[in-house]
Amino acid sequence: MHGRRPERQDREQESLTRIAIVSNDRCKPKKCNQECKRSCPVNKTGKLCIEVTPESKIANISEELCIGCGICVKKCPFEAIAIINLPSNLDKDTTHRYGPNAFKLHRLPTPRPGQVLGLVGTNGIGKTTALRILAGKLKPNLGKFNTPPDWEYILKFFRGSELQNFFTKILEENLKAILKPQYVDQIPKAAQGNVQDILNKKDELGNQDAITDAFDLHNIKDRQISELSGGELQRFACAMVCIQKGDIFMFDEPSSYLDVKQRLKAALAIRDIIRENRYIIVVEHDLSVLDYLSDFICVLYGSPGHYGVVTMPFSVREGINVFLEGFIRTENLRFRDVALTFKVVETAAEEEVKRLCNNNYPSMTKKLGSFNLSVDAGSFTESEIVVLLGENGTGKTTLIRMLAGNITSDSEDEVPQLNISYKPQKISPKSTGTVRDLLNSRIRDAIFHPQFQTDVAKPLQIDNIIDQEVQNLSGGELQRVALCLCLGKPADVYLIDEPSAYLDSEQRLHAARVIKRFVLHCKKTGFVVEHDFIMATYLADRVIVFDGQPSVNAHASEPQALVPGMNSFLKQLEITFRRDPENARPRINKKFSVKDTEQKSAEGVYRTVISPHPNTSLDVRKNAGYSLKLSLKYLATTD
Repeated sequence: MHGRRPERQDREQESLTRIAIVSNDRCKPKKCNQECKRSCPVNKTGKLCIEVTPESKIANISEELCIGCGICVKKCPFEAIAIINLPSNLDKDTTHRYGPNAFKLHRLPTPRPGQVLGLVGTNGIGKTTALRILAGKLKPNLGKFNTPPDWEYILKFFRGSELQNFFTKILEENLKAILKPQYVDQIPKAAQGNVQDILNKKDELGNQDAITDAFDLHNIKDRQISELSGGELQRFACAMVCIQKGDIFMFDEPSSYLDVKQRLKAALAIRDIIRENRYIIVVEHDLSVLDYLSDFICVLYGSPGHYGVVTMPFSVREGINVFLEGFIRTENLRFRDVALTFKVVETAAEEEVKRLCNNNYPSMTKKLGSFNLSVDAGSFTESEIVVLLGENGTGKTTLIRMLAGNITSDSEDEVPQLNISYKPQKISPKSTGTVRDLLNSRIRDAIFHPQFQTDVAKPLQIDNIIDQEVQNLSGGELQRVALCLCLGKPADVYLIDEPSAYLDSEQRLHAARVIKRFVLHCKKTGFVVEHDFIMATYLADRVIVFDGQPSVNAHASEPQALVPGMNSFLKQLEITFRRDPENARPRINKKFSVKDTEQKSAEGVYRTVISPHPNTSLDVRKNAGYSLKLSLKYLATTD
C-alpha cells in the first residue's frame, strides 16, 4: 500500500482551513491535568501549539501550528475541544469571529428592501450573530479580532454585493433596527405595567388599532405584563415591533406559543408592514409558517457552537428543501448525512381502537371564572399518543389538568386515577446547580438506565449540556432538559404541553421521535398539546379537536382518527394544506388559491393530503414518503 505523494498531500493541505474551538463553559484547566497540552505531538517537538499559563481561564490552541491529529480532542476530560477542517474558500468569506478558538461566522444573509427574508438553520449556527450585524449592533471584524478593521475596509470587503449598499445605508442614513426577541418569557423582567400604556408609548406609526386587531390584543389591553401567558406575550412582542417607526424589522421566532390560527394571522400582519424602503428579516423554525411568510430564504449550516455558513438567497420552496435535504446543489456541498422527511402515519380504524381501549374518561364540564369547557367522553389505550388541537384559550391545558387530577371536574363522574407526569408550557428554571445535579436529584433511576439513555437522553443530546448551569441554559436546551425530566418520571400517562417551543426544525423531529419511541416501547399513553402542524401530524395516533370561543366557551371532542380529526380542525381555521412532491413537507395553501379552492370543494369536505389517494399503490405511497402502519398492534412493535 503506497503512501500518498507529497504533492497531493500539499494540495489537500492547501484546500483546507483548520479551526480549533475551545468551549468557555467546559474548559477548566485548573481542574484537570492539562492532558491536551501534555499529549499534543507538536508541543512535544518544542513548539507551543497548545498553551496553558497559570493565568489562563481556558487553553489556547494555535490554528497555524495545529496538524489536526485530534489527540487533544480525545484526551480532554471535559470534551471542551473541537478541531474542524473547512474548505479554504470559506476563509475568504469570514464575516465575524468572537476571538481565538471561538465561534466563526462565514458570509451574511442578504436582505432586500420591500421583501421578507427568512432564515432557517439549527440553533447555535449563527442566526442571532447575523441579526446583530445586520441591525448595526455588532461590527463585523472579518475574522481580524485582534485588530478590528474600520468601516472603510469593511465596505471595501463587501464591494460589488448587495451588502455594500445595505451597510452604506446603515452608516449614512442611520437606519433604525427593531428586534422582536427570541425569549418572550423574559419580557416581564424587562418591562412592567399595563399593556395598553406600553402600546401607547411605542405607537409611532398610528396603526395601533389595526395591529391590535391583527394580533387579538383587545382582551388583554387592561392586564399587566406579568399576568400574560406565553402566547399573549408573543403576540404583544410582535405588535410592539409593528407599531414602531423603523427601517429594519427583525422577528426572532415569532410563532412560539402561538396556535396555528394565530401563527397565520401573525404572518399576515408582518407582511402588511412591508414597504418599499423597509427590510424585514424573520428567523422561524415552523417550516409551514416560514414558507407562508417569506419571499426568499437563506439557509445556515455548519457545526453548532463552532462555525456557521450562510448560503446565497434561494426561492422559498428551494431554500427550505435545500435545508431539509442537507445538500446544496449549487455548491455541490452536503452538510447533513441524512435528509429530513415527513412521514405520515395512518393509524388503526375506529373499531379496532375501541377494542383495544383500556381506559375511559367520562364527559366533563368545568367553569373557571367566565370560561366554560365541556368535554365529550373518550378513551385511550397504551402505546398511543393523543394530540390536542385547538386555538389558545379553548381549554387544552384545563383538560390536561383535569386528567392529571390537578383540578376537579364540575361533573359527578370521576376520571380514572393514574400516575401522571406533566411538562408545562412555561419552563422557569429554579435549580441553581448543573443539569447533572438536577437529573440526579429528580430522575436518578431513569438517567442511569441504559434503555433510557439510548431512547431519550442521547437523542436529546443531554450529554452536551450535562455540566452546564441550569440558569445559563438557552430556551431550546431548557426544553430538552424538561422533556428528559418528564419522560424520566415513572407514570402511566405523560402530559406534554408544547414540546416544540424554542427547538429548531431538526431538534423538533428528534424530540418527536423520542416521545413516540418512548410511549410505544414503554406501553404508556401520551397527551400532547402541539401547534407545529408538522410535529402534530408526526406524533398523533388520534386527535382531540377543541372549538368554540377562546376564553369564553369551548368544547372538546372525543379522540378521533388522525385524518378526519385534522380535516375537522382545518375546517375550523378555513385553511388547507398541500404536500411538497419532493419530501412530503406540508405547505399552507394561500387563501382563495386554486389548490385551496379545489380542496375545499372536493366532495364537500376539506382534504388535507395527509391521506394519499386510495387508488395509490403501497409502493408508490412509500416512495412518496408515507409510512403506512395499519393497526395499533403493529404500530406498537415498530419505530
